[in-house]
Amino acid sequence: MKALQFIAMVLTALALVPGGAHLFALPNKIHLAAADYFIVQNIYRNWALFGVVLIAAIFANAVLAILLRGQGPPFAFTVINTLCLLATLAIFFVFTFPANQVTNNWTEVPANWEQLRRQWEFSHAVNACITFAGFCSLTVSLLVNER
Repeated sequence: MKALQFIAMVLTALALVPGGAHLFALPNKIHLAAADYFIVQNIYRNWALFGVVLIAAIFANAVLAILLRGQGPPFAFTVINTLCLLATLAIFFVFTFPANQVTNNWTEVPANWEQLRRQWEFSHAVNACITFAGFCSLTVSLLVNER
């Protein structure tokens, strides 16, 4: 159980990395001109690999929640984290991924690129906040767990 708790915590923490980076970069990027913005977006090449971390975090937390069933707060807080991580995946596919598709991963400048930029940037910011809330929930789960 302790090993799974550790794995769930580490994977959830790693899932915070890209969202946190996007959140803190947002104020510096949101007003860039198109040419500058599209150049800056190149720093995110291969960041899709973080999706593996997110899926692993969801899986580890779901298994942990199953093992904590019937344990009250530890179970509830672990479920909350799992739901937060699932929510970030849903937000990604509803808001972020479509912007990536329309812009061909930010290599083509469509007419509505500013609207897509806002959609992309703010979906990442929201996901960072949700992931942090989930991480806090998992932390509480581990702190109140008596085992």
